[in-house]
Amino acid sequence: MAADRDTRSRPATTAPRELPRPAGEGASYRICVVCLGNICRSPTAEVVLREELDRAGLGGRVTVESAGTGDWHIGGPMDPGARAELARRGYDGSAHVARQITADWRGAYDLFVVMDRMNLANLRRMFADGPAQARIRLMRSFDPAAPDGAEVPDPYHGTPAEYGAAFDLVLAAARGLTGELAALLADQPGPGGNGSPGPEDPGAGASAGRP
Repeated sequence: MAADRDTRSRPATTAPRELPRPAGEGASYRICVVCLGNICRSPTAEVVLREELDRAGLGGRVTVESAGTGDWHIGGPMDPGARAELARRGYDGSAHVARQITADWRGAYDLFVVMDRMNLANLRRMFADGPAQARIRLMRSFDPAAPDGAEVPDPYHGTPAEYGAAFDLVLAAARGLTGELAALLADQPGPGGNGSPGPEDPGAGASAGRP
């Protein structure tokens, strides 16, 4: 996991500024949040973003899941420090089961949200061909106060303050993304077919099983 802190290689961050539209009319908008090991930042963002979407009345229209580009923690729980920070803020990360993203997931999501530029580059290599390239965005690109190319630092094995700082960055970006999704989906038919939120996707929030 130490490699997730490596900032020596900085790939270009050119990315589309508008959200991609949902793949299917009336279907849930599917988001996969990605970090390195899927035990700290991406599960934090998964939980926080889902809560923000629920508050905005979009819980039945957007599915949020998470995964890692690495395989170290597959099947394992959330990192204790990240889970403790979630609990301190009133969230629950106890159901999380770590997964690894693979190339065949490229068509399964409308949007891939990555925590840093290293994982941005990893995903771009993984999805080297096809339209998935245009569906990858940095998490902090949704925070209007963040500079271009800003990242969510990896707090793994860090101090409580570092976990808290990562949470704050995730929360700001999750609120920005929720606002963009609300605008995007305002004129789209929901899963119920009439533009209003449909019933909750029974698979929403599942951290294991399907891509």
